[in-house]
Amino acid sequence: MNTKTLLLLAVALMTTSLDAQQKAAEIPRDTSFTINNTATKVLNQYPHARVVVARVPAGVVALENVIYAKDGDRELHLDLFAPMKKSANGYPGVILIHGGGWRSGYRQMEWPMAQHLAAEGYVTATAEYRLSTEALYPVGVYDLKAAVRWMREHASKYNIDSRKIAVYGCSAGGELAAFLGTTGEVKKFEGTMGNLKFSSRVQAVVDIDGVLDFTDPAESAKDTIPQKPSAGKSWFGASFKEKPDLWREASPINYVNENTAPMLFVNSSLPRYHAGRDETIEKMKRLNIYSEVHTIPDTPHPFWLFHPWFDEAFGYIVTFLDKNLKNK
Repeated sequence: MNTKTLLLLAVALMTTSLDAQQKAAEIPRDTSFTINNTATKVLNQYPHARVVVARVPAGVVALENVIYAKDGDRELHLDLFAPMKKSANGYPGVILIHGGGWRSGYRQMEWPMAQHLAAEGYVTATAEYRLSTEALYPVGVYDLKAAVRWMREHASKYNIDSRKIAVYGCSAGGELAAFLGTTGEVKKFEGTMGNLKFSSRVQAVVDIDGVLDFTDPAESAKDTIPQKPSAGKSWFGASFKEKPDLWREASPINYVNENTAPMLFVNSSLPRYHAGRDETIEKMKRLNIYSEVHTIPDTPHPFWLFHPWFDEAFGYIVTFLDKNLKNK
């Protein structure tokens, strides 16, 4: 390759990188939920807490900024963590969904959990999805279902057992994980991105403080000041009073059926984040679908981002995933 060709290639790569940076900068962002902001609040109340640091463990390989879907010019990315050692049958996959009220947050917040799970024999992906500052519900659902299909389509490449895919989510991400777990292959929520030949159904759900019923007053009764819309109103583009049917439609509790995935609920000590949980579990029991609940006492809402609570939650999560994915 001559000097002129190398220069042209370098210019092309630089242009592509600049274009990607420019597109990312154009996406409206809400930075109210970040590790630093959250740490400031949590440490004021729990001075013994410590932020869980992202660190790739020995024996795990990381692959960042993988494009898993496109919607026109909009690229959607995930970060992949996988065991270096190959498995004859592939490892179970886990897609991790960050929280932030469907408005804020970012996928890198879930790197520590993804890295820890990868060290335990899972191929994990922290997935970006479009938030309410960019697109209203159900666009974020379309994105995440495309991520599930992407994982199945690329199972051979990344040593994934396509029969065993779980979703994990925290807060808003927990609600979305439960939604994916109850609406597998429901055409209305599939969207058109990715390879539609592959299934979006998941085999296990981990819901960390994610509500299951938007119509519960803990969520639906917040919009009393028009100038301060709730996270739900921002996600749906309308308050519960304005569009109650939309809030019902988006509630995972309303889709529990015989194909619903087993669910693990790990909750803080704050009841508002349990909305619809017990009723959902009752529906699952009637269908003989497995579930677990663990409430960690005296915890702030974003407990999963901090020691010592991360460690306790992680133990519940690995045990549940092993039981429902590895041991079946």
